[in-house]
Amino acid sequence: MADRQYPHQVQVHPSTRYEGGGGMRTLLPQKGPSTTQILAIVTLVPVGGLLLGLAGLTLLGTIIGLVVATPVFLLFSPVLVPAAITVALAVTGFLTSGAFGLTGLSSLSWIVNYFKEGRSMTEQLDYTKRRIQDRAAEATAQVGQKTKDAGQAIQSKAQETKESARA
Repeated sequence: MADRQYPHQVQVHPSTRYEGGGGMRTLLPQKGPSTTQILAIVTLVPVGGLLLGLAGLTLLGTIIGLVVATPVFLLFSPVLVPAAITVALAVTGFLTSGAFGLTGLSSLSWIVNYFKEGRSMTEQLDYTKRRIQDRAAEATAQVGQKTKDAGQAIQSKAQETKESARA
């Protein structure tokens, strides 16, 4: 039972170096983009662009608000509540602008890293599916062998009991 060998599947992914060219060719694999990669671009580039646009609009609105509020703040400096509200709104505007900008840049960075990796989600799912099937087949073979061994042991015990009862 211990000397029985089970086949294992080994998958090798050679690393490929892209020679020459530079620019966008170094980011994309030589074989061309897959359907999954095209869908990722179609969905994530507009989202990243929209978030970067929102970051710019928020920053612009914050700067305009500060330009308008600064003279009001200087004229009415004894009134601290409006000044505190203005400062709070300005800080909120800058933080919101930064959050939108970071989100947009991280989305675009994720797209670049996704293409550098080169493996699509379908390839990863297929690999995982094959591994699960191989392990299930191996476990089934082991259970079958143990069941067979247990059946033989029970049969031999029954035979010994039968022979000892005759004697």
